[in-house]
Amino acid sequence: MVLPFFGKKPASAGSPAPRSRTSSGAGAKPSPALSEPLSSRPSTPRSETSSLDFTIAGGDLKRVLAQCADKVHVEEGVDEMSASVEEAAIVYANGCYDEARAVLEHALAATTATDSRYTLWGMLLDLFRLTGQKDRFEARSLVYATEFERSPPAWQDLSPQATRAGEAKVQTVNLSGTLNGQAAAQFAQLIQIGMRNGALRIDLSRLRGVDNAGAELLLRAVRGLRKARIKLSLSAAGHLAAVLGGQVTNGKRENQTTWLLLLEILQYTDQQERFEELAVEYAMTFEESPPSWEPPPAATSSLTEADDFAVEMADVYVLEGEIVGPNTEVLRKITGFASGRTKVEVDCSRLRRMDFVSAGTLFNIVSQLHTQGRLVVLKGVNSMVAALMQVMGLHQVARIELRG
Repeated sequence: MVLPFFGKKPASAGSPAPRSRTSSGAGAKPSPALSEPLSSRPSTPRSETSSLDFTIAGGDLKRVLAQCADKVHVEEGVDEMSASVEEAAIVYANGCYDEARAVLEHALAATTATDSRYTLWGMLLDLFRLTGQKDRFEARSLVYATEFERSPPAWQDLSPQATRAGEAKVQTVNLSGTLNGQAAAQFAQLIQIGMRNGALRIDLSRLRGVDNAGAELLLRAVRGLRKARIKLSLSAAGHLAAVLGGQVTNGKRENQTTWLLLLEILQYTDQQERFEELAVEYAMTFEESPPSWEPPPAATSSLTEADDFAVEMADVYVLEGEIVGPNTEVLRKITGFASGRTKVEVDCSRLRRMDFVSAGTLFNIVSQLHTQGRLVVLKGVNSMVAALMQVMGLHQVARIELRG
């Protein structure tokens, strides 16, 4: 499902003043952001983006919410969220899961409009997945299927407990295109994923080339993960070895990092003879001792059964887990990732929760990119976080795509 919202155009000097949000009641029409497909959305241009200060006042989140409450406005012609959807989104963002469930269930009991109920159901089922409540999810899924005569979302445990229990399953990072120095931020995330899970699988099959700066990033990542005793599997290592082999020349003292990366990658293949030959060539070319043959432990079956999560390193920035509190460095790095891109894709499929302040920080960052003419696409967002993003106005400056 796609939330086809694009940024608002600057308001003209004669634009009417914004009006305050008013409670729409349980039966009010919901925002099409959470209920209508792209084809059915009107293409009414937005008139103005909001400008709010989301810094924490003395570290008191409740005080921030109170201060910001009177500053949030809805322009004429802009679709309003139902009060219950907004309340549930903010309560969930504050980490109050039971309260968020109570808000959604009360709203469903009092709401009759089909579109509103569809939005509320989507949030409730996602909330059960995010909190690992399988029994409640399955019971409510039957009611959902009966009411809408369509299949409910598939069960998937997205809770932190499931993440810890599933550490034996390995997440896959796909490297594609030409690897260069611009992928530094993504490699920092790659290393974090490996360190957190204790295992990582990197698929190299779609790499077409690697420049010297890109070779240094990959070499540091592989060596660092090996040194940290992370279980690392390199899929299609032979393919990358062939690519790198065409970039080194015996006796030519250049691309030393590429030489070292090739020697490292060969240790993830069964090409020990090729490794030994290249090691001799390296020693003669650079007049220094080459690395020794130290292949990593053989991959177990769990390492070859990759999780369905993949990160396109060349194209997508990843947000995951819970982004809360004043530490929002992972959000600020989006600006660096966006450099040189007109379309900025952010994978939110493993983002469980954001708090109000972090969502405000994200709005400010994305708003700046929007004014620079960049399209930001937030992909795979769960319904609870998507509703918060709409509360913050992110749908005005980015396109939001819901998780299935």
